[in-house]
Amino acid sequence: MTMVRRGLLAWISRVVVLLVLLCCAISVLYMLACTPKGNEEQLGLPRANSPTGKEGYQAVLQEWEEQHRNYISSLKRQIAQLKEELQERSEQLKNAQYHASDAAGLGPERGAPEKTQADLLAFLHSQVDKAEVHAGVKLATEYAAVPFDSFTLQKVYQLETGLTRHPEEKPVRKDKRDELVEAIESALETLNSPAESSLNQHPYTASDFIEGIYRTERDKGTLYELTFKGDHKHEFRRLVLFRPFGPIMKVKKEKLNMANTLINVIVPLARRVDKFRQFMQNFRETCIQQDGRIHLTVVYFGKEDMNEVKGILENTSKAANFRNFTFIQLNGEFSRGKGLDIGARFWKGSNVLLFFCDVDIYFTSEFLNTCRLNTQPGRKVFYPVLFSQYNPGIIYGHHDAVPPLEQQLVIKKETGFWRDFGFGMTCQYRSDFINIGGFDLDIKGWGGEDVHLYRKYLHSNLIVVRTPVRGLFHLWHEKRCVDELTPEQYKMCMQSKAMNEASHGQLGMLVFRHEIEAHLRKQKQKTSSKKT
Repeated sequence: MTMVRRGLLAWISRVVVLLVLLCCAISVLYMLACTPKGNEEQLGLPRANSPTGKEGYQAVLQEWEEQHRNYISSLKRQIAQLKEELQERSEQLKNAQYHASDAAGLGPERGAPEKTQADLLAFLHSQVDKAEVHAGVKLATEYAAVPFDSFTLQKVYQLETGLTRHPEEKPVRKDKRDELVEAIESALETLNSPAESSLNQHPYTASDFIEGIYRTERDKGTLYELTFKGDHKHEFRRLVLFRPFGPIMKVKKEKLNMANTLINVIVPLARRVDKFRQFMQNFRETCIQQDGRIHLTVVYFGKEDMNEVKGILENTSKAANFRNFTFIQLNGEFSRGKGLDIGARFWKGSNVLLFFCDVDIYFTSEFLNTCRLNTQPGRKVFYPVLFSQYNPGIIYGHHDAVPPLEQQLVIKKETGFWRDFGFGMTCQYRSDFINIGGFDLDIKGWGGEDVHLYRKYLHSNLIVVRTPVRGLFHLWHEKRCVDELTPEQYKMCMQSKAMNEASHGQLGMLVFRHEIEAHLRKQKQKTSSKKT
């Protein structure tokens, strides 16, 4: 009797396995048959050869949105059909398992498929919990921090290095384009879900997407933070998605109102009157005329040229009816860390968002929104990677004249580079700055204090967002290597100066200019001899 029962159980097990394999094969064939054909039907960000100009862009955008709607509708129909098919196969499998176990004299083994699905979900959620999504992860050094890349509908801004890499590029690689499009589609589907659509004033489309950041942790997955326009001015919708080396998951959805989020821009300064005048021109246009939610704190060291700096501030105040500024005068040797620390602690109002800035920095109103969106008191600090400008005299040396500053600020391989070794420009709330201990005031002059503060945040439980941003520029200025430096320090200073002057290719043209000029002279001689 025991032998018969064992044989029956073995036969039933084979039947069940064959049924499961048959169901899987049918499902795979069905999905292949229902998959949209061809690359032409796949959604993608605008390609490099897309139409240019306002009308061309609108046409491409309308076509993109129409394809998106059709694609979503097709997917919903396919999903509904597959769900019905899967449910039918599941019922057949359950019945087969029930009858097989009953015939063998055993109790029915219920819940196996449900247990498998629960285990899978538990694994995916564990990947999210391990990643730096809800809270910061303590890191030993700045080299362990995984930076974000940022992207819009048109371009990806990335920190990957190498001579063949570009600081920005159109996502022409199909796998990268499809990955980012899928994230945007998933976010739009969530925003336009039945539960949300009744709360929205309008259905969300790709044109509402402002920008996103993403990064991949090799042992966990890819995190996306996507920002969309809100229903009102200064209001935004942000979705956090996570792809744990499996299906993309919605982690969080939040509505952000930045209408009352004031930024206190703190600038330490000693002399450099011309640079401050240029800074205030940008500040007036961007912060006063366009944004309007800014306070400026200038911390000035010494008394030399102080009256000129105060005069520039007062003239701007009168001309633009701007009163939200503080001028602090300090004696002694210039110390960037001390200036920023005193400027941050001088604030007497409620908790405020701080932007530590230098006088040779140019930023846009879009950057100010990025600054607000990537910081959160007690949870998140923002360390943007700015784009550093090359020497305009070299870049535009072959032109008749150097173009105006606004036309120079273009993110290209020939115009500058991502300053990924700098941590001085940062956005963080005053409460976090005070709680972390502020700057190390023993550090004098320039450099060192910013890395020290950055490391303290990496050692904390706060999330550190580090990503290249398209609206923050370091303006070129000549780097002087003084004679007091040791030979080794002087060599390092000159190497740093060369890196800030021009690209690898442009410096090469300068090194080989004599050979190039000799070649041109020979060509002219050949041309003139042929004519005679």
